[in-house]
This record gives sequence, C-alpha cells and structure tokens, in this order.
Amino acid sequence: MNVTLRIALCWLALGGTALAAGGDHADPAKDAAMRALATRDAPKEISAQEFVAKEPAKTGYCANIADAAADARFAWQKEQLAVMERQVEERIKLLEEKRAEYEAWLKRRNEFLAKADESVVAVYAKMRPDAAALQLANMPDEAAAALLTKLNARTASAILSEMEAARAAGLARAMSESGRKDATAPAVKKNQRS
Repeated sequence: MNVTLRIALCWLALGGTALAAGGDHADPAKDAAMRALATRDAPKEISAQEFVAKEPAKTGYCANIADAAADARFAWQKEQLAVMERQVEERIKLLEEKRAEYEAWLKRRNEFLAKADESVVAVYAKMRPDAAALQLANMPDEAAAALLTKLNARTASAILSEMEAARAAGLARAMSESGRKDATAPAVKKNQRS
C-alpha cells in the first residue's frame, strides 16, 4: 500500500474518532501527519547547476548575457572605486590643510616663546647678581641652567658667585652637560639622580 494512502487512512481514522468523541480540539497526531505530507510533497528547489543541466534551452539566454553582466558589474565596481578615491583625496586635502594650519600655529608659538626667552634673559641680565641668584635658586635646574647659558659670561659668573656653592656647582654641571652633542649625556644624568 502506498505511504500517502496509509497516512491518509490514519488521518481519517484519527479524525473520525475525534469527531465521534465530540471534540473540536486540534489533534496533534493529525497536525503532525499533515505537516509530514506537506513537507514530503512540497516542490523542491533546484540549484542553478541542476537547472542548467535539466533545461539547456532556457539557460541559453543566461549564458549569452553572462559576459555583459560581468562587464556591467565591473563597470559598477570601477565607478564605486572612483567615488571612494575622490572621497579619500578630499580627506587627504583636508588633512593637509589642517597640517599646514598646525605648522603655522606652531611656528607662531615658537616665535613667541623665543621672544619671551629673549625678554626673560634681558631681564636677568639687567638684575643685580644677588637678586638674580635668589630667583634662580628657586628655579628647576634645567630652566636655570638654560637661562644662565643665554646670559653673557660676565653676568652668569656674577650670579653663580652669589649662589650657594652646591647649587652653583650643580647649575655649572648642567650647563656643561647641555653643551654636549652625544646622546648618552641625558641617560647618565638620569642614572646619577636615581
């Protein structure tokens, strides 16, 4: 006996007993059997390769336009790449403008700092050595040494002579180390302090 016929008979038998019992409730067995029949008898989707193998006459059109479709896809991709390239070029242009703006700002800042340094050096050059020594004693070593190196030798020596000996010796050492060109001087300085 055919499987479909058996399932149909089972369904009728189950449906008949449910009706005889007076129940309008859905029967789970009936629902399961109906789903199994629907799944089995449902048309199956075939892949593109199977379709081409079974229907060569219908696929002739697809084969004829495959090159044109590929060309259209490549043209679209080329257009998309051109759009992205323009966007990247615009962003590069904006970044270059920002970089130029930053460099101009940095140049103005450095010029201002150089002028400020010159004015500070001029102020210390005109101060009395004892007053300048008191102020430099409270400055960090690097700043005080940088300031003393920019002063003329006579003024710097007068200021150092007014300082306490240990502080003056430290500043003189910092001044001499700042004149070195080798890269090991800062590393040696750090090791001495630690």
